[in-house]
Amino acid sequence: MDLRNAHILIVEDEEKVSRFVTRGLTAERFAVDTAHDGKSGWELAQTYQYDLVILDLMLPGITGGEVLRRIRKTNSQVPVLVLTARDMLGDKVEHFEAGADDYLTK
Repeated sequence: MDLRNAHILIVEDEEKVSRFVTRGLTAERFAVDTAHDGKSGWELAQTYQYDLVILDLMLPGITGGEVLRRIRKTNSQVPVLVLTARDMLGDKVEHFEAGADDYLTK
């Protein structure tokens, strides 16, 4: 992947977290789209071809877990990084099994 042209989707309902991650990525010259709920995140994921999705789990509307399952159901190979406050081992196992490529807790 040519990182100079990487297009990243951030699906995060916490405005401060979303802005912080977006600011860091755009400073490194990544193209970033953001969604603040699961429905919008899923719609963007279907519409554009992203190089990475950074996904919160606790989202209004459609959960991040459901967005992840939908992404994987479409046979999308886009890497998905779960970024969440949920730090229980069971949550991590569940989402790795659902297709997450990595899982980071806030």
